[in-house]
Amino acid sequence: MELQPAECGSCHACSALPLASPQPRLPGLRAPSLERLPNGCPTVSLELSESPLVCVDFWCRAGSLFETEHESGIAHFLEHMVFKGSRNLGAGEFDRRIEALGGSSNAATGFDDVHYHVLIEPAGAAEAVALLLELVLEPRLDPADFEMERQVVLEELAQSEDQPEELALQQLLSDGCGDHPYGQPILGRRDRLLAHTPATMAAFQHRLYRADRCVLALSGALAGGGAIEEAIAASPLATLRPAERTAPLPPLRVHPGQRRIALPRLESARLLMLWELPPASDLHGVMGADLLTSLLAEGRRSRLVHRLREQLRLVESIDLDLHVMECGSLALLEAIGAAEDLPQIRLEIEAVLLGLGDGGLEPEEWLRTNRLVANGYRFGLESAGGVAGVLAGNVLWNHGRSLDAPLAALEQWDAPALLRESVPLLAPDRAMVLEAVPA
Repeated sequence: MELQPAECGSCHACSALPLASPQPRLPGLRAPSLERLPNGCPTVSLELSESPLVCVDFWCRAGSLFETEHESGIAHFLEHMVFKGSRNLGAGEFDRRIEALGGSSNAATGFDDVHYHVLIEPAGAAEAVALLLELVLEPRLDPADFEMERQVVLEELAQSEDQPEELALQQLLSDGCGDHPYGQPILGRRDRLLAHTPATMAAFQHRLYRADRCVLALSGALAGGGAIEEAIAASPLATLRPAERTAPLPPLRVHPGQRRIALPRLESARLLMLWELPPASDLHGVMGADLLTSLLAEGRRSRLVHRLREQLRLVESIDLDLHVMECGSLALLEAIGAAEDLPQIRLEIEAVLLGLGDGGLEPEEWLRTNRLVANGYRFGLESAGGVAGVLAGNVLWNHGRSLDAPLAALEQWDAPALLRESVPLLAPDRAMVLEAVPA
C-alpha cells in the first residue's frame, strides 16, 4: 500500500566538487560530478553513455513537511500552479514546447520534497533546462488560473476522500504519527485549501525555493553539455538566495495503539499496521529495514506471505512496504481478508514477527533476501530518471553518498545482526494497528 506522494558538466562559473570514486559494485557507472553555482546552489550530473535520453530533475525541500498549519495542502497546490505559466511562459506553453522537442514532463509532491522532471532527447536538453527552471522558479500565480486550479485540487481531494482504502490509510497515519506532519494529508484540508490566496502561495514559494534548499540533477546522454551549462548559468537558479533560516526536522515517533473503523464502500476488510524505522540519513539502519521487510513480505517464499496466504489461506494478499523518509521511515503492513478473520490474521502476523529469532535464518533464505534488496536497488538505476532521482536525493539532503553506498552498507549486514538490530523494530507492541471493515 503506497503512501501518496499525491529527472553538466563543468561551468566556468562553478566550482567542481567530486562526489565519489568510481563504483566497483555498479560496473559501467562512473562517479557523478557535483558542482555549485556562485550562490551555493548545487547541480549534480552523471553521463550515461548508453542512454538515449537526458533526464532533467529539479528537487526542492518544499514538501508538506514544511507547511505551517495554515498552509495545509499548499505544497501540492503550488506544484499544480507551476504548470499554469511563468514570467515568459503562458499556461500550457511549457508542455507544448517540451512535447515539440519530443520530451515528456511530470512532477510529484511528497512529505519531504517536491520534484519536477523532464525526459528529453539530448538535442533539446539545454532548452528543457531553461524552460523547466523558469517555470518552477518564476511561477506567475495568476489569480484567475489560481481559482481554476483550486477546483482541480479540491476535486482531487474529493476523489481521495471517496476511496475507502485511502481513508483507512490516512486514519492510520493520523493515529500513528499524531501531530507530526507525516500524519497530515499531503493533499491538504478542505477548509485551508479554500482559504489559500496567490499571496499565501507566493510567500510559501519565496520562503522555501532557495539556493540551499534546491538541487538540479541531470543524467543520461550529457556528452558535450556546454549548452546545458550556459542554460543553468543564465537561469533563475543562479540568482536564488539562501534560506533566511533553517529549522531542524521534527523527529518522527509512531504512537502504538489500535483502532477499528467501519467504512462505506470498502470491498474487503483489511488489517493495517504501522511502525517507525530509521530515517533516511541512517543508511545502515535503512538497509537493515529493507532486508527485514523483504524477508517478511517480498515474494511467495517470504515469511508472512508463505504463512498467511500460502499455508493458512487467511488473506487475499499481504504486503509490507518500507517508506524511507527524512524525519523517520515508516513500515506499512496491509493484510486483506475476511472481517471475521482479522483477529486471527493479527495473531498470526504477531507470531511470525515474534518467532523470527527462533532458529535464526536458513542460509538460502538469507541469500535470497540479500539478492532481492541488492538487485532492487540496481534495477532502479537502469534508467536516466532513476539515476537522477537518487543523485538529487543524496545532494538535496546532504547525505554525501556515492551511488554504490547502499550496496556497501548492505554488505555490512549478516543474519545475526539483522535479528539482533532490526527485528526488534517491528515488535508488535511498537505498532499502530487499524482494523478497517466494510460498513
